[in-house]
Amino acid sequence: MHDLRLLPAAAIAWAAAAWWSEVASAWSLLAVIVLLGTAAAMRTRTWLALTLCLIAVVAASCSWRIARVEGSPVTDAAAHHRSGTFELRVQRDAVQFDRSGRQQAVVDVHIKRAQIAGHPVQVNVAATAFVEGASADLVVGRTFTAVGRLEPSDSRRQAAVIDVVRRSAAHRGGWAWEAADRIRDGVRTSVDPLPDGPRSLLPALIDGDRSQVSEAMEVDFQRTGLTHLMAVSGTNLTIVLAVVLALTRAFGAGRRVTWGTAILTVAAFILVARPDPSVLRAAAMGMVGVAALGYGSRGGLRALSVAVVALLFLDPWLSRSAGFVLSVCATAGILLLGPPFTERLARWMPRWLAIGIAIPFAAQVACTPAIAAISGEISLVAVLANLLAGPVVAPATVLGLLGGLLAVAWPLGGQIVAWPAGVCAAWIVEVAERGATLSGAAIGWSAPWQLLVVVVPAVVALCWIAMSRPVVATGLAVGLLVAMLKPPTPGWPPEGWVMVACDVGQGDASVVSVAPHAAIVVDAGPDPIAVDQCLDRLGVERVVLGVLTHAHADHVGGWPGVHRGRRIDAVVGGPTSPALTQVFAGQQFTVGRVELEVVWPSQGLHPAGKDGSTVNDASVVLRVRVDGVSLLLTGDVEPDAQEIILRSGMPLAADVLKVPHHGSARQSERFFAAVGARVATVSAGKDNDYGHPAPAALRLLRDQGTAFWRTDVDGDIAIVVRNGRLNVVTRG
Repeated sequence: MHDLRLLPAAAIAWAAAAWWSEVASAWSLLAVIVLLGTAAAMRTRTWLALTLCLIAVVAASCSWRIARVEGSPVTDAAAHHRSGTFELRVQRDAVQFDRSGRQQAVVDVHIKRAQIAGHPVQVNVAATAFVEGASADLVVGRTFTAVGRLEPSDSRRQAAVIDVVRRSAAHRGGWAWEAADRIRDGVRTSVDPLPDGPRSLLPALIDGDRSQVSEAMEVDFQRTGLTHLMAVSGTNLTIVLAVVLALTRAFGAGRRVTWGTAILTVAAFILVARPDPSVLRAAAMGMVGVAALGYGSRGGLRALSVAVVALLFLDPWLSRSAGFVLSVCATAGILLLGPPFTERLARWMPRWLAIGIAIPFAAQVACTPAIAAISGEISLVAVLANLLAGPVVAPATVLGLLGGLLAVAWPLGGQIVAWPAGVCAAWIVEVAERGATLSGAAIGWSAPWQLLVVVVPAVVALCWIAMSRPVVATGLAVGLLVAMLKPPTPGWPPEGWVMVACDVGQGDASVVSVAPHAAIVVDAGPDPIAVDQCLDRLGVERVVLGVLTHAHADHVGGWPGVHRGRRIDAVVGGPTSPALTQVFAGQQFTVGRVELEVVWPSQGLHPAGKDGSTVNDASVVLRVRVDGVSLLLTGDVEPDAQEIILRSGMPLAADVLKVPHHGSARQSERFFAAVGARVATVSAGKDNDYGHPAPAALRLLRDQGTAFWRTDVDGDIAIVVRNGRLNVVTRG
């Protein structure tokens, strides 16, 4: 029997933390005192008293942290945009990025001391710092002095944002931090001779270093449900702890020595992987896994409840973290469903195979409602991918870590030990790449995620029945595999399609047919998986030309998904887009049967501002002609650019208009009249926060006599030419 006594109290404390982290104020501590007093009075109602105590503990932690931030002189100085000199300690390794061609970094810090307006201030609050130039020395545990300007922070857990003007070199941290850095360097050294895939994956798997992981690899792992292997997770620590505990027991160590060694291992793990909230979460879940190994699921569930409350006490904002939700769901699923699933399957298959199937299946079904709520998708290939990758995760982790430790003193020896770890990692990468190419690797979920709270238990019940019947279970598995390899898409793509506006959520992605399995892709939406699936449905294997109209994430964020398993011949863009080759008004291209003319931007356009309108108005506008139909693809140009284009005299008349900026209210009536389109497509996400498409834009289309279709309502929208006639077919 499972020990469920602490689960309700932990769940209620979790809900309280999620609420309290948003509403906590100076009066919160009074509420904490009332809660504790009420709990003390309920001597005979143990469960209720315990629940009130846990809520009070979590609330006290949250209230104290918020009060410390809100009462800090730094917070007040940030509200007045004051400058100062600050002594900062790095809390999380700096993340490098490029902005407007300049190298910059963002780094989480703790302000130890400050001098603001000439007055010294002793503080200890969190902040985010933006730093110009290289930042390789800004790693956890090190300190540096910075001069900069304070800005208010959007987060209640941080006092300010510091725009650093100049800074000193970082001073070394304590010996423990420096030792951890040497081990991380050793891991990178040991994997250096390996091919790109394993060289990128192993540091992420061992110590959470994802600096070399490409966007394409991230998409593959996300789509196949293997993302947990690209970051430090409870699985990693459980593997390492299991090896350490096995060794201590082999040497005859007693219980106290064994658990002392386990605690030291966890501490070392946190140092090497960095004390980020995700790592602390992984450490707690790893300890839960070890508790389950030692005491069974009864002790494991009790440990999970304790771990949830302890983590929320340390960081109440974890209560709203997607990673925390997924970690807890996966761990609970493994503890609750893993053992009975294993026993059911072990009746007619080898036990090792039963465990390999039951554990990832249990974790996946427990996480499915949360995953659908977060991503709008349900992975079908996740269980299979985890089954195939699972056996090599432990040797990759252990050998990779040993190689990194050895490389600190003997680089060549570390590389020799890490080589078999690289072979294991190469297999994981191969599983992710092959799994991500399956057309049915994931399916969209547009219904309310709460519905899955009912659907998932029903599916689990059916699977439970099927698991005792080998023929039925095998048939279901084969059917699922066939669906993943070639999911049924009757009537799609429609015959004679010339353009498809892909349903990629709140973003833009248009596909123009060039030849069978070849197309032009204009923008890629915000989500690599969504655009990849759209191209899969269309059978696009070769992108003859990619066009990135401008630099906003809802147009370029999905580009790695376009790359997924496809040949890319050329990529062009406007003055703000990440494409290396820029195009300008007047340029013309012929790609197969498709003719393209660049309508905008003009060659002299150099957008100076960074606001949304400036970047939008620098969008590439294309007039496309294919099979006797003309299309005007407009990016996100707004009225200012639309009016300039009108005055330029460039040809605008088109049969089909891709409505600018997702159908925002800011449109030029004269521009729409000059286009004179019969059909318009509007690309917008369902229930988006921007109100797109705006009623004013739709009214403008109606006034022009233009029929329109919307991706948020109709799904993928295909412009079809049959017998010289223009038609529209949707996949909603």
